[in-house]
Amino acid sequence: MFTELRRRRALERVKPGNGRPLKRFRWWQHLSRALYSIRLDGDLYTVDVPLWRRLTTEDGKASAHLYVNGRHYAESKLPALFEVPGGTIEVKPSSFGLKRSHYVTGDGAERQLTPDPASAEGRRARLAAEHPVLSGAIGGLSLLVLVVSLALLLMQLAEKLSQIPPVAEQVGTFTSFVTLTGWANFALGVAAAVASTERALRLRYSRILDGS
Repeated sequence: MFTELRRRRALERVKPGNGRPLKRFRWWQHLSRALYSIRLDGDLYTVDVPLWRRLTTEDGKASAHLYVNGRHYAESKLPALFEVPGGTIEVKPSSFGLKRSHYVTGDGAERQLTPDPASAEGRRARLAAEHPVLSGAIGGLSLLVLVVSLALLLMQLAEKLSQIPPVAEQVGTFTSFVTLTGWANFALGVAAAVASTERALRLRYSRILDGS
């Protein structure tokens, strides 16, 4: 949710659209574009986020584009907040995609927008609907990978810090019971990135796990 100050700043960032038509989702855009929609008062509101633009902007931030019935209506730098009938649409990024794409009513009730069926998010949602047990297992594995990665990272960090002379003199040294090679650390980092990407497809985010 947006605080009141962030809410005002987000609304100030919104710019009017140019009316261009919404382009359909392409298969090669699975990890570079997020596309979510919701129908309000008979109109279709679609949020289009070209995630790849984070690599081409000076501040590393992408923009969210709001389309109404397939026409470009507004745009804003992320995190974005768009006023729509009955409330607002909130869009917040994470390092691996989006962590929020929700419709929030005036009384605080919220509903997640529906991902485009052709997108990676849409395919992940279909897997959850058609194979809930498998989906739960994949989600649990992603969570486990992140927990283990964080635990190993903290142990290695504690070992390094304890070797600093002033720290060693005060609290002694700590030796991690798990020693990883450079390749093992690289593989662990890749596994954590994949796990966070899988969670981003479901708009799951933890500041401690996914943010670290």
